Amino acid sequence: MDDMRELFLHICCAPCGGGCIRHPDLSPGRNITLVYSNSNLDSETEFEKRLHEVKRLAAFYELQLIVDPYDHEAWLQAVRGLENEPEGGKRCQKCFEFNLKRTSKFAGEKSFATTLTVSPRKASAAIFEIGMKYPNFEKVDFKKKNGYLTGRNFALEQGFYRQNYCGCEFSRREPAVNQKEFQL
Repeated sequence: MDDMRELFLHICCAPCGGGCIRHPDLSPGRNITLVYSNSNLDSETEFEKRLHEVKRLAAFYELQLIVDPYDHEAWLQAVRGLENEPEGGKRCQKCFEFNLKRTSKFAGEKSFATTLTVSPRKASAAIFEIGMKYPNFEKVDFKKKNGYLTGRNFALEQGFYRQNYCGCEFSRREPAVNQKEFQL
């Protein structure tokens, strides 16, 4: 298969992935492999809960799934010193870098992108800046063309678990993270 047809897609959760897999900005016929890399999650229980839903999503679309083993200690090392940063700040940028670097290793010389850009709470420009450090990163802003709404509606239809915080223990401090409107 032509390497340009293959895409490794970093996925953080099923609701986000549901708005990306068949997004209009991905050319038809792409061979997508999901890469679940989520060591930023505050517990292995949360990691497994989201992984269960990502497996359901992968099965629905008949996609391959690579699971990056949970290593929260390595993630904590990567964000050390940034624990008190606000949500969306420098800690989040280090988190994006951590997950994109790991996804890049799985992708090798093949193209990769991330579902992180579907969230209205994440700055796609910052994600793109970090992603461009890695060869073969594709800048796809999945929140465009109703990506977020598509993912949200698909998650509701499929009964996917919809978390009410980004994932790390530090994101739970923010007042908005406990509001229902955050749910993906």
